[in-house]
Amino acid sequence: MTSPPDFDAFYAEGRHRLLVQTWALTGDLPASRRAVRDAYVSAWHRWRKVSRHEDPESVVRPQAWASALRRSTTRPFHRERGLDEEVRATLEALGKLSLTQRKVLILAHQASLTLPQIAQELALVQPTVERELQSATANLSLHRGVPSTSVSALFEPLSSAAESVRWPRVTIVRRAGTTRRRLHVVAGAVLVTGALVASGVLVTDSDGLRPSLETERLAGVNGGVGAQQAAGRDAGLEARRLLDRDQASRLWPDRPWRLRSTSDNTTGDGLVLPCQGARYADPDGEEALVRQFRSDLPDGGRQDGPARIDLTQMTELSASEDDARAAYRTTTRWFAACAADRVQLLATEKVTDVGEQATLFVLRSYDDPVTTHTVGVARSGRTVTTLARSVQSADRPVRAPLTTLLATAVNGLCGLDGAGRCAGPPATEITAPLPLGGPAGGMLGTLDLPPVEDVDQPWVGTDPAPADVNTAATSCDETDFSAEPITDDLTRTFVVPGSSLPDEFGLTETVGLFPRDVGAQGFVDGVRGRMDACEDDQLGSEVEVILDETDDTGQRLAWRVTTELSENRSVEFLMGVVRNGRAVGQVGYVPAGTPVDQTAFTDLVTRAQVRLGATPGL
Repeated sequence: MTSPPDFDAFYAEGRHRLLVQTWALTGDLPASRRAVRDAYVSAWHRWRKVSRHEDPESVVRPQAWASALRRSTTRPFHRERGLDEEVRATLEALGKLSLTQRKVLILAHQASLTLPQIAQELALVQPTVERELQSATANLSLHRGVPSTSVSALFEPLSSAAESVRWPRVTIVRRAGTTRRRLHVVAGAVLVTGALVASGVLVTDSDGLRPSLETERLAGVNGGVGAQQAAGRDAGLEARRLLDRDQASRLWPDRPWRLRSTSDNTTGDGLVLPCQGARYADPDGEEALVRQFRSDLPDGGRQDGPARIDLTQMTELSASEDDARAAYRTTTRWFAACAADRVQLLATEKVTDVGEQATLFVLRSYDDPVTTHTVGVARSGRTVTTLARSVQSADRPVRAPLTTLLATAVNGLCGLDGAGRCAGPPATEITAPLPLGGPAGGMLGTLDLPPVEDVDQPWVGTDPAPADVNTAATSCDETDFSAEPITDDLTRTFVVPGSSLPDEFGLTETVGLFPRDVGAQGFVDGVRGRMDACEDDQLGSEVEVILDETDDTGQRLAWRVTTELSENRSVEFLMGVVRNGRAVGQVGYVPAGTPVDQTAFTDLVTRAQVRLGATPGL
């Protein structure tokens, strides 16, 4: 049963049945049709292997279901317009069941599988299948108001309603599967060549890390990469390719670790990562798996570090490398522009020699308990893997263990059909945060700001506006960004609404562009000169330099200014001036009696200088 006629018969005989099953599972007919079609394309791509299976449909069905769930879970359980009321009522009733109950019910009543077969296909024990089937049958019977003996008949109207679906010709399906096979053969040849080249480096490495990663690459993959290509690469994203508990424990070897769950992320809201913006980065992707680990200390963490550490791995397999690149961009934007309140982006680093693309982010959530997140995102071929380590601590995290674990996670996918380049020993370099985009692309965002001590409300920034008035300036420098030859001048203010802070509290940034670098440098030198002369020109003012740095990227300067208003009252002001090429900026902070972390402010001035590099028109 390996010839095209055999596949043609398989496609013609099973596609409608599989469509009805998938529609009953998801309630979304268009998504189900696309998913079933793609599952048959994949089946022809692997037909030699699929056709040898005792029940080939049991191979195609899980892929169709997973793909349809991915496409349909971004909206409520779907109802098609113009449906017969009986069909609509059945779909609504099915939507009230759990995902497992729907699967068990469909396999029993539509696929006519036995309990042992259902248990095998769903990776459940038989008593669980029996319990879920009884519960699903009773609940569906109740919701539809029919006897439990009539449950099977409820699916017949769905089958009739799906008869109108038009299918692509089998020759089109086979052609698409053949094209996919050819693309993967070419990708496999490139992978083998890369592995052979890398092996020459492995022998000469002396730090012991690269050989250990090579061992990881081969773990669980018979014969290594070369043998995989000779025998045909594995298709399908399987749980065995994810990190295991022993590997996760390398983040903190002396602590107890446990595997919490492994799933395709189709239940709940799907938001399993910090700052995650949607259930999937690629909602039209082929497969996804999520695995979560946790390390708890019963004594609250006093003896051996933080009370809790969480590790989450999320891996997505896209239909093409272009889709995977888009998924990688989406994933990195989740962390580079995190929308969560009271979260600060501390660092961004580029990770090299881990797949084709990899980035590391360090973020801190200041909600109680304070939690530091270290997140690595890597793309290799059609796969995107994200590792997020969340530690209940405000200590500066050590990055190396997570980047090494990210390389291990990428190597776990090496034998997968669709995986790209394997990982070597990772190296990192500090890079600028990803641009925030829009008119404020070269300015600070709320994600850059440290929290205000003893204040639970988040920062809020005004929209950028022309800098007719520069409230970032002090009375010492009175810097004007609206004067020629400065162009593209913008200013914005950040406040904490809803708090009990004084009205004068806030932080302002003003930016602008000079025609040439020399003009921008003269601007910064002018501010420095006026600040140096301030104590002589304004009696009662004290000026302290807290930052003065110059390097290839530009300049960073900051001062603390204290002005006496009376014998019993003084005002404190923090101000920084930065230059990046011909772009300049000024940051002014009025703490208004709140505690000031000087290091946090100088870090913010440094971030402002980095952000200037993304100024539109620079």
